Order: sequence, then structure tokens, then C-alpha cells
Amino acid sequence: MSLWLATFIAAGIIFFLLKSRSNYTSLPKLPAVKDSLEPPDVTVIIPARNEEHTIANVVQSFPGLRVVVVDDASEDDTPRVAAAAGAEVYKAPPLDPCVLGKPNACRAGAAVAASKWLLFVDADTTFAPWFATSIVSYAERGQFDIVSAFLRQQTVTTWEKVILPYAFALYFTGVSAARVNSPRSKESLANGQCILFRRESYIATGGHAAVARSVIEDVALASFAKSRSLRLCVARAEHMGAVRMYDSFDAIRRGFEKNSFRFLNANPLTGIQVVVASILLASYLPALIYLLISSYYVPALIFALVPSVMLAPWYSDPTYTLTAPAAIYAFQAIAVSGMLRTIGGMKTHWKGREV
Repeated sequence: MSLWLATFIAAGIIFFLLKSRSNYTSLPKLPAVKDSLEPPDVTVIIPARNEEHTIANVVQSFPGLRVVVVDDASEDDTPRVAAAAGAEVYKAPPLDPCVLGKPNACRAGAAVAASKWLLFVDADTTFAPWFATSIVSYAERGQFDIVSAFLRQQTVTTWEKVILPYAFALYFTGVSAARVNSPRSKESLANGQCILFRRESYIATGGHAAVARSVIEDVALASFAKSRSLRLCVARAEHMGAVRMYDSFDAIRRGFEKNSFRFLNANPLTGIQVVVASILLASYLPALIYLLISSYYVPALIFALVPSVMLAPWYSDPTYTLTAPAAIYAFQAIAVSGMLRTIGGMKTHWKGREV
């Protein structure tokens, strides 16, 4: 390794992390609509499995609206808590072979809805009371068939605070806001934590039934919709909604083992860029060690700060920006494990099931 190679690695890391932040902030920001006199014609559908600790918060995020919770064979008090919070609770149908729980539950929820719009949200999300009005208004003004929104990531444990900001920064190194929101591009993206569908478009495309075997059903839905010329918009709504995806290191590991490699396969152009960015970031420690043992102390000091400085916008807690190098290698190990498990046909244990 030479000083020039270390400089190239630093430049590559800076390039991809600047690109990542630009890709994310280029997604349109969902405008808040707080003064509407009429509630939107929307049914909120929440698939839920063992979510007794979070389900009430999301149900109560939608006052005055019809909220349907589809209980996916929970082994805890999810159905009772959801009903007490004001939701209509239905049991998910038995799973057919190879059909996954979430799309199966979403399909069942859509079947009991008759509204113009269907809003699918996860059980670990919370929203401002005006969120439903805001996203429906945005879809109607833009004449979109689908609007999917990225939410603010809530992080509580140390592992969440260390790994998740880095994971999402890496995710967006390959995502182009222009391409995913362009009807002329095949590149597709959606966030399954929050997807609004025009009901007639949902029915016409088969909805979740069409992607019932997909682990990344949100991206599959977006791809399926684009192939049928539906108008899709991916936005950001961190100012009106939040999600706590994982509550432990084991949950983080299993979640990304389940999703990460499949996502790269679903979007090859995005995947290639994410892989290149990942390789550059994983080269950080060898390059830093080389600079130190070669007595390039000033370049080493500057290089040592690159990940923390470039990832700072993703970390809500500034003190955790210093942990960015640790996040690089922790997530790299998870991603490699996910790749090997997927290639080897191995399943991941997730919420009491093998997926």
C-alpha cells in the first residue's frame, strides 16, 4: 500500500458518503397538512406479530380513522392491546407454503377495506396525528398511485446508536432519488414501514398477493407497480413519523441478514454501488494502520477522522459519530453473513419463523 492508495481510499469514502447524504436529502420531503377539515378516505392497515409493547402507539397515531390490525398468529397480547387502543382486529389467514407472514397479513387487511386509499404501516412505527391527511393529500395533488415514506430512526440501545445510522448511510450510497421516482427508470424502492396505495391500483396489480413470497416485499411491490406503469413516489417524513426497527444487536443481525443481500440482488445498479462503497469503507483500518507504521502521522490523523466526519449527519447523537469505524466492521460482518446464508439457501429466524 502507498500513500497514494490511502489517499484514493479516503477520496472514495468521502465521495460515496457525500453521495449517500445527497441521495437521501434529494427525496421529496412530505409536506405537513394540519388544517384539513375533512378526514382522508383511507384505511390504515397494520400487520402485527408479537407487538404488544408497540401496537397501541401506532393505532393511536390515527385518531378518527379506521385502523385495521391483522394479527399474524401472535403469541402475546397483541390482539387485546390493539382492540383496546381502538383498532379493528382480524386474524391473518393460515399461511400457504412459501407465503410469508407480513404480505399475507397485509393482503387480509386490504380485503376488508373499502376506502379510496390504503395506508400500510408497521407495528413498530408512530406518527403525528396529521400524518395520514398529509400523505393522502400529497398523493392526490401529485396524482400518485403509491407513496412510500422513510421515517426517523429511533435508537435506544448502544448497538442501535452505533450500527443503524451507518447501515442507512451505506444503503443510500447506491439509491438515486431521481431514478426511483422516475417512471422512465426501472430502479425501484419503497419502505415497507409506510406505504400508501390507491386502492383501485392495489387491486389491479394484485397487491401483496403478487409479492407474497418475497422477503423484501416492499421493494418487490415498487418494482411490480413500476412495471405496470403506476405512478410511484418515495418521500421522507422523518418530521412526522418514527420507527424503532430493532431493539438489540441480535435483532439487528437477524434483520439485516434477512434483507441486505436480497435488496442488493433486487436492484443490481444500486447493489454494485453499495458493494464498492462497502469495500472502500472496509479498507479504512488497513489504510490507517499503513499510514501509522509508515510514520505518516499527519495524514493518519486526518484519515482517522474521515468516517466520523462524513457520517456525522446520519448520527442524531454526536458522541456516537466517533463509533463509526466500529460500525463499519460490525455491519460488514453482518452483511457477509447475510450474503453467505442467502447464497447457501439458509434461512434466518425472524419473529418466531424461518424466513
